[in-house]
Amino acid sequence: MIDRYSRPEMSVLWSVENKFSKMLQVEIAVAKAQSELGIIPHKAYKAIARKSKFSVKRILEIEAVTKHDVIAFVSNVAENVGKDGKYIHYGMTSSDVLDTAFSLQIQEAGAVLLASTARLKKSLQIKIAKNEETLCAGRTHGMFAEPTSFGMKLMGFLAELIRNEKRVAEALEELRICKLSGAVGTYSSQEPIVEKKVSSYLGLKAEWVATQVVPRDRHANLLNQIALLGAGLERLAIELRHLQRSEVSEVVEGFSKGQKGSSAMPHKKNPISAENITGLSRLLRSYALSAMENIPLWHERDISHSSVERVIFPDSFIVIDYALNRMAVLIDGLEVNAKRMLDNMEQSQGQLYSSHVLLHLVKKGLSREVAYAHVQRLCHSLGFGEHLKYKINEDEVISSYFTKKDLEDIFSGKKHRDTISKVIKKQKKVLQHEDRK
Repeated sequence: MIDRYSRPEMSVLWSVENKFSKMLQVEIAVAKAQSELGIIPHKAYKAIARKSKFSVKRILEIEAVTKHDVIAFVSNVAENVGKDGKYIHYGMTSSDVLDTAFSLQIQEAGAVLLASTARLKKSLQIKIAKNEETLCAGRTHGMFAEPTSFGMKLMGFLAELIRNEKRVAEALEELRICKLSGAVGTYSSQEPIVEKKVSSYLGLKAEWVATQVVPRDRHANLLNQIALLGAGLERLAIELRHLQRSEVSEVVEGFSKGQKGSSAMPHKKNPISAENITGLSRLLRSYALSAMENIPLWHERDISHSSVERVIFPDSFIVIDYALNRMAVLIDGLEVNAKRMLDNMEQSQGQLYSSHVLLHLVKKGLSREVAYAHVQRLCHSLGFGEHLKYKINEDEVISSYFTKKDLEDIFSGKKHRDTISKVIKKQKKVLQHEDRK
């Protein structure tokens, strides 16, 4: 998935080279802690810190014989260190280095992910500011409802994004975990003090209680939060897809010079970015389900989760990062057709304001049931080219309840503009507060 929306650094973070780099970082940190505690000679740690390196090619050669990737890695590093290489991986089991290194990878990838989320927030904030008073038809069930503004519409998506960002950040923090408790998690080969020291070196926290692995509920939580973030992007993408339909045409995705929408129909400008994002969110939900399936392992551990995580974690991070950046580009280049929005509002024949007509009648003394029946009668009898405002004025039953000014006030949209402006102003403060937390 390499194009102008991709973030190369995210792919690099999930490369096999970076995985082994993080494993080496853990091994060196363990050797440092052990040397400080007198568990291994200090000169051995110095040699390990100075000489440790690995070759992916050599690791694969050893793994072809051992059929064990961690043993192959440790063997290759020990070859390069020399006689003090025997102290590498001292007192550790494979999951100690794998899970702790995995935490480091996740934290690095999480920082890139949160930067992409911040980019989309900025794009939405700019588009909201430009469209606070751009009136458009609000719709429920796909039908005209009441007026809103395009800025108000986007404000809801921004609020959701901030909530999802917070959830992802909290899930990342919950996975800032170091696990060095050894086989079946009993610390029989290594004292907890080593884990405590290494956690401090690496900016991690020691696992409360491990079996032989970091419990996978932590990992499932993160991928579920990423899936929620993807679902929020999908909700926005679907809204934009609906608004781009030919008969609506209220917004249009940016269309670059030389771009073509169809091999057969030259007129086409398709909502391709929104459609792609919709599809990607489906992948994220499937990855979240796979992470849930990884939680129950046999006894203290098995490796049924390993093959799954080698796919779902790199893919989840790369996919959501791609989707966030693609959505930011979409929002930045989105063309908002304010005139078409007003034209579409007119197509409602004034019915967008029916609730305010109802409230006016109730305020004038009619019961809600009677007022509702009158407004419904007029709305359902509107013919082609007729407008509710003039239908009211001509109606023998309820016209006397309205002055000319009453009708102008109701059907001008001024009340909606005023209240929307207040809501947006208030919500900006709330969202800024939430964003800073």
